[in-house]
Amino acid sequence: MNIQDILAALSTVLNGIPQAVLALTYGFAAFPTALGFFIGCAGMLLFGQVAPISFQAESIVLAGTLGKNRSERLSIVLFAGILMAVLGAFGALNAVTGFIGTAILSSMMAGVGIMLAKCGIDMVKEDHLAGGVSFASGLIVYFLSKNLIYTVAVSVVISSVVWSLRNKQKNDQQANYADMGNERFHIVKPQMSLRLLRSVLAVCTLQIGGNIAYAGVTGQLAAQKVNVDFVTIYSGLADAASALFGGGPVEAIISSTGLAPHPTAAGVLMMLIMAIILLTKALPKIARYIPSQSIAGFLFILGAIVVFPSNALAGIQESSVVSGVTILVTATIDPFVGMISGVLVRAVTALL
Repeated sequence: MNIQDILAALSTVLNGIPQAVLALTYGFAAFPTALGFFIGCAGMLLFGQVAPISFQAESIVLAGTLGKNRSERLSIVLFAGILMAVLGAFGALNAVTGFIGTAILSSMMAGVGIMLAKCGIDMVKEDHLAGGVSFASGLIVYFLSKNLIYTVAVSVVISSVVWSLRNKQKNDQQANYADMGNERFHIVKPQMSLRLLRSVLAVCTLQIGGNIAYAGVTGQLAAQKVNVDFVTIYSGLADAASALFGGGPVEAIISSTGLAPHPTAAGVLMMLIMAIILLTKALPKIARYIPSQSIAGFLFILGAIVVFPSNALAGIQESSVVSGVTILVTATIDPFVGMISGVLVRAVTALL
C-alpha cells in the first residue's frame, strides 16, 4: 500500500460523508451501519474483488421514501439485502450480464457516465463557490497530471477549505445538527405486508442495475474484471446485518479506490475508515466541513472524460440503435430501466 492507495481511500470516504448524513435524516443509524462496512471488508478480501460498498444516495432515498416510518424503512432494507444475497449466491447477476451482452452493458456504463457528468454540473449550479472551485481545480489537476486520484483529492480538499472559510460561523453553530438518538445496537423487529413487499422488489431492481453498472465502472477503473455476483453477496449481507440492528443500506458504488495501485487494499481501507467514523460519532462533525458539491469536478471528469467515451464507442460499434436507447434511458432514468429498454429494443430489431 502506498500514498496513492491512501489518497484514493480518503477521497472515497469524503465522497461518502454527505450520503451518510442523508441516511441519518431518514432515521438510519450510524453505529449499526458500521457492521455493513466490516462485512464489506470481509467480502472484498474473501472474494478478491475491487468493488467496495458504501453509502449510495439512490438506495437511501428510495428505501427512505417507500417506507412510511423508520421501522418500515429498516424492514425494506433488511429483506432487500437478504433477497439480493440469495440472487448473488445463485449466480443470477452474472447470468444477467451474460444475457444482455457487451453492447447493452457498455451502454449502461456510458449512460452512468452521463449521469455522473450531469451530477457534477448540477452541483456547480447548487453552490457556485464549492462546486465551481471543485470543477476548476479538478480540471486543472487532471490535465496537468492525468491522475484521477490526485484530481479527486486536490479538488475535494481545496473546495472544502474554501467553502468552510465562507461558512465558518454557520458551521460552528451547527456542530450537532444530525440526530444521533438512534445510535445504539438494537435488533429491529421486521415488518412485512404486500405494500412493503413491492417496496422490497423496487429496491432490488434498483440494486441489480446499480451493482452491474457501478461495480462494473469501478472494475474498469481498476482494469480488473468484477464478479458482480460476489459483490451482490457481500453487499446484500451488509444491508441485512446493518438494517437488522437499525442501520442503513450500503451498496456498490463507483469508487475512486479502483484507480489505486492496489484497489482491493484501498477499498478495504476506505471501508475501515468509514466504519471508524460511524462508530466514533465523528460523522456530523466531519460533515460540517465537507460540502457535497466538493466532488463536482471529479464526477464530471470521471463521467465525461473517463467513463462515457470508451463505453459509448464500444456499445455503438456493436449496435448503434440498441446502444443509443440504452445510453439515453440509463442517463435519464436509471441503469436497470436502461438495461430493460436495451433488451426490448434488441428483441424488436431482431424481428425486423
